[in-house]
Amino acid sequence: MLSSGVEDLADETSIWRSRGFQAYLGSTAFSGMALAMQQLLFSWILIGILELPADQVGLIQGLIGIPGIFLMLMGGAKADSRDARRLLLQIYLLAPVLPIFLVAIEQWQWLGVASVTIWGFGMSVVQSYSMPAQQAILNRVSGSAVQEGVTAATAIGFIVQVIGLALAGQIDRVGITPVLVMQASTLLLAAVMTLRIAPMEAASSSHTNKSSLVDIRDGLRATYQNPVVFDSLIITFVSSIFNAGSFVTAFPFIVKRVYDGDALMLAILMAIFFAGAALSNMLLLRFMPLKFPGKVFLVMQLSRVFVVFLMWIEPEFWLLVVATIGWGLNMGVTTNLARGIVQESAESEYTGRVMAVFSIGMVGSAPIGAILLGWVIERFGTLNALVPAMFVSVALFIYGVYFTRVWTYRSKATL
Repeated sequence: MLSSGVEDLADETSIWRSRGFQAYLGSTAFSGMALAMQQLLFSWILIGILELPADQVGLIQGLIGIPGIFLMLMGGAKADSRDARRLLLQIYLLAPVLPIFLVAIEQWQWLGVASVTIWGFGMSVVQSYSMPAQQAILNRVSGSAVQEGVTAATAIGFIVQVIGLALAGQIDRVGITPVLVMQASTLLLAAVMTLRIAPMEAASSSHTNKSSLVDIRDGLRATYQNPVVFDSLIITFVSSIFNAGSFVTAFPFIVKRVYDGDALMLAILMAIFFAGAALSNMLLLRFMPLKFPGKVFLVMQLSRVFVVFLMWIEPEFWLLVVATIGWGLNMGVTTNLARGIVQESAESEYTGRVMAVFSIGMVGSAPIGAILLGWVIERFGTLNALVPAMFVSVALFIYGVYFTRVWTYRSKATL
């Protein structure tokens, strides 16, 4: 059952005129900025400040990320069984405590592996628990325009990630404390924007008296029983292990070891990556709704081989920038279409839980990739951590075309 949280979209000519959707984009923007900062800050503090080896960095990234798998499932169950907007507000009000904690640690000169790991784990919990609620709210505020809503939210998310990375990239110049204070401020602003979204009832009252474990089991069953959703998640999960894992773990080491870069160079390249992703989403928005999004999704899996190959051959810096743009463009399309297919196909009663499983595929797999690729970097060389991604991308294209229904999936919006 939908509530007043859906802001009479039927009476609006565009989702952009919906106050609820505007507030949702604001919340997504500020929280995305904070999490983009986290991505760079956590890696660079471990690599550039504490100077840890790749296998140890990968292990720490994995240890703080793997618990997020269960937390995403819990977050999905909570998003379906209660007011997802209230849940998100609570998370964003508590989250600023974490960067302020690390500020205090840095001021007392206690910065070390343990304190950074605690901060990183806390922010991982924030991300894991908030993502399903954020995605469940999107279905409510975008009404029937799910593809457009997903594309707009994804594009805005990539744009603010560029801003977040630009801020985080100043860590070597202004120090840790000012950057962390900015991160805390963006989380508070996300809470303010979430407060402007109208309260929402649970998607269904049929499971409100069940335990969280039963809710999670029902969500997993709903995911498995929908072939398009399940196949899309399998492809996304396997791809993210080696592709998102490469971006999270291998890319910072490529910048530092291969190109002798600093935090600002890493921030610039990551910003270029996300700018490419934002551009691809803006272009996609002009063609929405796509009739056969699964075909584009799988072709982009195959095309990724070329841009990863360019990075692997250790090109001149300008060509590395070109490859980074291409990687961002590719990731922007695949992320958008995977999320759109799953979100459009999921039953409304299970949206939060199905999107929680999707988030595991997108984010929860990266820690697994971090552990594997951190080991590969130290054993076989930094650039060779990119090799598995190329082979996996080819295999996923073949699997998706010949063994799943993703290739023939037709968007409900075009029926």
